[in-house]
Amino acid sequence: MKKNMAYDPGALEATLAAVAGDQSSLIAELRDAFFDSADAHIVALKAATEQPDWEHAALRLRSLAASFGLQRVMDAARDAATVSCGNAKALQRIERALAALRA
Repeated sequence: MKKNMAYDPGALEATLAAVAGDQSSLIAELRDAFFDSADAHIVALKAATEQPDWEHAALRLRSLAASFGLQRVMDAARDAATVSCGNAKALQRIERALAALRA
């Protein structure tokens, strides 16, 4: 079993605050943009019918998560890129990691 780095559910908010300062409307806009992008990558994963498309979507999501220091999402997306296209467990792991950030 792989050891994951510590997961900080506040990492997204901390990163957004570092970028936007105390501008709450900008933080909200950037947060929405992050989730819109993440959701688009989830749609791409679900639509993938061939391995290269699956891997590409997973690695794009990993890059997005890396931009915000979201280790749990990064790990889940990285691992998804290494399994077969459409792997339900990998997709569920990614969705759980993103759901934890939305809470």
